[in-house]
Amino acid sequence: MDLSTGSCHACQVTSGPVIKYSLGKDFFCRPYDRLSPSSDQSPKWYCETCSMHKTLQRDFRDIRAEYEKLFASQSSELAKGEEFRRAFLRLREIRTILDAQPGQSPFLKVTEVQLLMERLNTATMPV
Repeated sequence: MDLSTGSCHACQVTSGPVIKYSLGKDFFCRPYDRLSPSSDQSPKWYCETCSMHKTLQRDFRDIRAEYEKLFASQSSELAKGEEFRRAFLRLREIRTILDAQPGQSPFLKVTEVQLLMERLNTATMPV
């Protein structure tokens, strides 16, 4: 994580530091490095609130990608019962956070999260 001064790429706030997350683990604990590709010449910087929303978006995308694999009968982290439960709880947490925030997230729509929650509800949970 790097800190800089400037404006947030999502909400354009200029007060306070902005943060760049580049290394970490995704929702399923797989390592990722968003800035490794040499083609990424313009990294995005976010204020604290937008950084949190970016993390929510990344988790949502990870869960959605695994759901799509599960739905297509491919190998998926969601085929593991505990990961399935954890993913559903995370979606519920994301929904709660989005509902509690003033205004709309610059990265996620509550309706998208709700739709994925409904899809997971209709999927057969692994044992």
